[in-house]
Amino acid sequence: MASQDWFDKDFYKILGVTKDVSEAELKKVYRKLARQYHPDSNPGDAKAEARFKEISEAYTVLSDPAQRREYDAVRAGGGGARFTGAGPNMGGGGFEDVFSNLFGGGRGFQGGGFPGGFGGGFGGPTPGADLTASVTIDFIDGVKGTTRKLSFQHGEDVSFKVPPGIKDGSKIKLRGRGQPSMNGGPNGDMLVTVNIKPHPVFTRDGDNIRVTVPVTFAEAALGATIQVPTLGGDPVKLKVAAGTPNGRVLRVKGKGVVTEKHSGDLLATVEIAVPSHLSHKAAEALEAFVAELPDEDPRAELLQKAGLL
Repeated sequence: MASQDWFDKDFYKILGVTKDVSEAELKKVYRKLARQYHPDSNPGDAKAEARFKEISEAYTVLSDPAQRREYDAVRAGGGGARFTGAGPNMGGGGFEDVFSNLFGGGRGFQGGGFPGGFGGGFGGPTPGADLTASVTIDFIDGVKGTTRKLSFQHGEDVSFKVPPGIKDGSKIKLRGRGQPSMNGGPNGDMLVTVNIKPHPVFTRDGDNIRVTVPVTFAEAALGATIQVPTLGGDPVKLKVAAGTPNGRVLRVKGKGVVTEKHSGDLLATVEIAVPSHLSHKAAEALEAFVAELPDEDPRAELLQKAGLL
């Protein structure tokens, strides 16, 4: 039974440490032994597996200050409880009474609480540490979704899905792909940060995609039908109304980020392109055109709101 095991086993000797070993040194020794005898490092070796379980059981007890004090008391026959019988089946004062005093009715000595299947209920095995990684994907892959692969040092490749509409800096959890547990628990997880490359034309605004579309002065003033690029698809035709100002946003429904819950739009911002160079003839024609325009100051309203008029 577990009480007998606890009394008979010298956990200090199993780990090769003295009774006054510090917490830091205990952890250092345990990690070294666990790596040496872990089943993953000794496939098919029954002796190594048994040794690993023995090491894990000893560390589970000695690493917990309360359990360590109780263990020392049991081993010394003290701690407020005394053995008055010669064996575990003795009535009144045998091993069962000692553990009943220490742990409250002998609870926790029937189940599988120790790492690797030992009985005991001493807080169970702990999971391995999480690992981190990162991937960089194209802007279109971030919008449409993709599949990526991670290669580990031991030669294993792990593929995982990047969902459509993922945002820059988001994390994907790959369960069980982290560090193995040191005491028989589950593996940790791998947390993958997804970085998205900027696009030369498109930007993201929530689930909407934005694009700036240059138009000529004539197109903005007189109206026109223009072609606007879409993300990863054919361009669409948009009507620019006569008198469209610079900065007006034209919306194309459903051409943004499409997820299971929502579809965004394409937002095309009109930018009036001003020629950087005019021929003498063109400049004269423009001056003649301006002379025919109504005498209006486009900044009058701005100055009035600013209190300058």
